[in-house]
Amino acid sequence: MLDVEAIRKDFPILSREVNGKPLVYFDNAATSQTPQQVIHAIVDYYSNFNANIHRGVHTLSQEATDLYEQSRQKIQAHFNAKFSHEIIFTSGTTHGINLVANGFSSILKTGDEIIVSALEHHSNIVPWQMLCEHTGANLKVIPMNDQGELVMSEYDNLLSENTKLVFTNHISNALGTINPIEYIIKKAHAVGAAVLIDGAQACPHIKPDVQALDVDFYVASAHKMCGPTGVGMLYGKEAWLNKLPPYQGGGEMIAEVTFEKTTYADLPHKFEAGTPNIAGGIVFGTAIDYMNSIGFDAVAQYENELLEYATEKLLSIDGLKIYGTSKHKTSVLSFNLEGIHPYDVGSILDKLGIAVRTGHHCAQPIMDYYKIPGTIRASFAFYNTKSEIDALVEGVKKAKKMLS
Repeated sequence: MLDVEAIRKDFPILSREVNGKPLVYFDNAATSQTPQQVIHAIVDYYSNFNANIHRGVHTLSQEATDLYEQSRQKIQAHFNAKFSHEIIFTSGTTHGINLVANGFSSILKTGDEIIVSALEHHSNIVPWQMLCEHTGANLKVIPMNDQGELVMSEYDNLLSENTKLVFTNHISNALGTINPIEYIIKKAHAVGAAVLIDGAQACPHIKPDVQALDVDFYVASAHKMCGPTGVGMLYGKEAWLNKLPPYQGGGEMIAEVTFEKTTYADLPHKFEAGTPNIAGGIVFGTAIDYMNSIGFDAVAQYENELLEYATEKLLSIDGLKIYGTSKHKTSVLSFNLEGIHPYDVGSILDKLGIAVRTGHHCAQPIMDYYKIPGTIRASFAFYNTKSEIDALVEGVKKAKKMLS
């Protein structure tokens, strides 16, 4: 069991007040909070190791390079990639998706098909639409049902010899649904298609094993995992990363440059042009160390308790409807009060010091399916408490009374 009160002391921001009230932070699906251990690592880098990496013979550069590459190895171990060079540092999940989409622009042709799910974040829709416009490929969509689950029988029907790439999120950011990615990957591979999984929402809650999944590409962001913003990772199977062309040109990603011809560096540097977010890359490893010290099994068990508790308490409010009721979901609750706009509820909750997200959560097709403008989303992390959920419930009741 987690010692939640001890864990909360690691997060300085959780002790502050908002609008004169103790902060209740339930916007973890947008970004997690940062523990003191990670904050200290950022300060330590800039205080003691600040130098450009991979390029200098001087001590600072070598030390910074060692720390950066050690972090890559931590990420490799965490996701169980076969090789450290299969881990590409990115600016975040969106960057990783665009890197792969750009690479496939040289592979796909007119008549090819790619498949996306109806539960996607815009970052896992728009790059593929752009890819189809560029290549003439066709975009197919796995539909969803009223419970917020993907309809796997329809997925089976979409697959064909023309399918070249399938992409879906591991967990829906808007609904919390855990998608059956093992099935999705296996069926895609049976027709020769590659698979990209958007793991941004999954990685704070579970520990993906990319080799066990046999996934071709997996993307994630540090800031969802108690790390800094502006850094993430793309895992890609070595064979695929060697096949895809570079996403950007510049320093670091080259082997040799002449005005006649440029040759590219080996993995992972082929995809890491320019000076990276060095501090971010280093402390991404620190954040992973921190979360592993908490333990993902304990995190999953505790967050599930929070989810069940919050679901029961919120459903006791007349006129409240929860969207996304799959049996397989993580600690996200999207809901509305009948006849009341979600933005208005969110504004009142903010006055009470309660941070939730309102709107379509960059998943507008989901909201269109339900024929709603958006939802109020409360997303929980391992440092949240049942007493905070009680505050949320009372805040929603107050908002309902004021707005009805």
